[in-house]
Amino acid sequence: MKKKELEALFKISKAITSQSILEDILKLIVTVTAEITGSKICSLMLLDEDGFLRIKATQSVSKEYIEKPPLRLGEGIAGKALKERTPITVYDVTKRKEYKYKNIAKKEGLVSLLCIPLIVREKPLGVLNVYTSKPHKFTKKEIQVISTIATQAALVIENTRLLIQTKIIQEELETRKLVERAKGILMKELNLDEEQAYRLMQKYSMDKREPLKKVAEAVITNYELRKRKF
Repeated sequence: MKKKELEALFKISKAITSQSILEDILKLIVTVTAEITGSKICSLMLLDEDGFLRIKATQSVSKEYIEKPPLRLGEGIAGKALKERTPITVYDVTKRKEYKYKNIAKKEGLVSLLCIPLIVREKPLGVLNVYTSKPHKFTKKEIQVISTIATQAALVIENTRLLIQTKIIQEELETRKLVERAKGILMKELNLDEEQAYRLMQKYSMDKREPLKKVAEAVITNYELRKRKF
């Protein structure tokens, strides 16, 4: 493998241990892929919960390309590649029946396409698209290199998602603990039952447009300050 290809893999794998947000990592993946392939446009599409593939990152500045409609799993070249879990090459997208956005391709000067599915632990995540501005037959070596990048990218994306999910769960648990403690204080101080105490905090949260966690923290802080002896 060439030096620049190894450097690309290093940059992407390094993101596994970084604190970058997912959006930044996706941008890094398409930028690095475009650099080593000389791609006209490189884009990364992720499969959402509704079963649609949507563009999440691209180095293209074309608003029309960025905002093109999503694809269902199995629809178009990208949808087919992900559903069949195999790379697909297209010599000329403007002449391929399954390709959905021929007008955009002609306008942006996109000709050949290599579409690599992103799969991790048998789970379909999305696709990595590499376009050229001239007719090009992707070699086995090129497909292998970009597939390796796609595999590494899939691991980084899944790892980042898990980290985000873990963080969200931790924050929810922390909020729940604070709310329970604040409820107990209000029940004791104002002689309220559990439901009344919760509704009081909830109403204050809505009226002041403050997160429930902050309201609970304020109740606890106020109580602790009043208990202190200065």
